[in-house]
Amino acid sequence: MNKIKLLLMVIIFITILPLAGCILKTEDAVTVGSRNNTESIILSNIMGQLIEEKTDIDVIYRENLGGSNVVWNAMMNGSIQIIPDYTGTIVITYYGETPGTAEETLAKTKELVAEDGIVAFGTFGFNNTYTLAFDEAEAERLGVETFSDFAEVSDQYTLGAVFEFIDRPDGLPGFEEEYDLEFKDVKGMDHGMMYRAIDNDEVDVINSYTTDGQLQIYDLRVLEDDKSYFPPYHALPLVLEETLEKYPELEEVLQLLEGKIDEQTMQAMNAKVDNEGMMVDFVAKEFLQEAELIE
Repeated sequence: MNKIKLLLMVIIFITILPLAGCILKTEDAVTVGSRNNTESIILSNIMGQLIEEKTDIDVIYRENLGGSNVVWNAMMNGSIQIIPDYTGTIVITYYGETPGTAEETLAKTKELVAEDGIVAFGTFGFNNTYTLAFDEAEAERLGVETFSDFAEVSDQYTLGAVFEFIDRPDGLPGFEEEYDLEFKDVKGMDHGMMYRAIDNDEVDVINSYTTDGQLQIYDLRVLEDDKSYFPPYHALPLVLEETLEKYPELEEVLQLLEGKIDEQTMQAMNAKVDNEGMMVDFVAKEFLQEAELIE
């Protein structure tokens, strides 16, 4: 008899638990999404914590969703309402348009996303573009400073690159053509694996980002894009227009972040997470306090 009662209690609990979740779920909430890399998660936390501090809106975090296309599609179908993204990625990858200067690319970004019911704010202040990172001692021995220098010896070396870079139109295919590069081999991998791979001599050169925190601890030379192949990738907040209509106070809050993060600051934040093991939410809160955006 006791077993039957216990079974009935379990069934009732399982039945009402989802309903309780619905009852407890707050109506005044926005969902902030991020890619599967440290920088995107930090930026989403910075935006989310600032929103929570300055408004009565609750924030739901959906972090580490995947690559840029995964996050973009989630926003387009309304699963998430706020994301950090990059001007060059938006113009080239999502819309297949041609970028220009930093100012032109930002203007085109705002124009393009507006057609899909998305509002792009001013940039955070830093440009996180692609680069090549090569062993410092080897670069010194060969006298390699630029992408053009490296192109003359590229067939001797294996590239480690994130999977997205290998396939993107603004990534490896156009890059190889522009600089007449021919790698010995190309190995696709997650971003977090690249630095370990080059440190373990599994690859010889990697496609890093200019704000990577790991650049502070690995003995690598960041090569110069001497033909300016890669477009501007200025980070900025994107918000669904309907979300702004519901919560107009978000505009004033997110505008507080315009121009507040330069390349050095972003690289330092990435380094605190990737190199020192600090929690993302703590790093985001520390930045907001130092920038005097929250108490």
